[in-house]
Amino acid sequence: MKRYLIVIVVLFAVCGLVPPAASQNSVKFLRDDFNDMHNWKEMHFKKIKNHTKYDIENENGNSYLRAESHASASGIVLNKEFNVFEYPKVRWRWKISNVFNKGNAREKSGDDYPLRVYIIFKYDPSTAPFGKKMRYGIVKQFYGEYPPDSTLNYIWANRQHTDSIITNRYSAEAKMVILQEDGANAGKWIEQEVNIVDDYHKAFLEDPPLTASIAIMSDSDNTGESAVAYLDYIEIFR
Repeated sequence: MKRYLIVIVVLFAVCGLVPPAASQNSVKFLRDDFNDMHNWKEMHFKKIKNHTKYDIENENGNSYLRAESHASASGIVLNKEFNVFEYPKVRWRWKISNVFNKGNAREKSGDDYPLRVYIIFKYDPSTAPFGKKMRYGIVKQFYGEYPPDSTLNYIWANRQHTDSIITNRYSAEAKMVILQEDGANAGKWIEQEVNIVDDYHKAFLEDPPLTASIAIMSDSDNTGESAVAYLDYIEIFR
């Protein structure tokens, strides 16, 4: 999460609340099979010159999002918002080439991951407590936009940890939810399904903000290492 937290909101602010496409018996807000990048905006960081490369790869009639990171950091952000109580579940299928030898979710210097999925919760000043209003108001004065209220980071951790949820070393408003650990499953397609409302309760001990979006990121700027990662699809549903 680190210093990228503030930058995310610049792209996050352009998102609009969009109703799900109507289809018979559908309970999906979104399913993206990565036939193209139409639903996503790139997210670059001012002080980081090397950007992770995101593109679409086709193989045997299937398409995938491919992220290639070489001592780099950048992400892509979904250009839609959704109501997390109406659509609390997210499912995806991912694969990585390797984990990072220097990666460690408990250290700032190791806060790199071959792949992670952010849930970015939108800040609402009308419901925020006084202390948060003051802090976020100061941030807005400097950056012109509010930062996200909070985030859940679903990570492919580089090593094993005793806890399944870890507070990010750069921000207490970012919780790292470990879904995969170490390189035991590297090179394999792994299906994941999460309930972001339930996970938010576990991580923050309160209800999440109403509105959220999603970002995908592969970063290796701290460790200086390299990895290739894939997403087959991502789905928001109930």
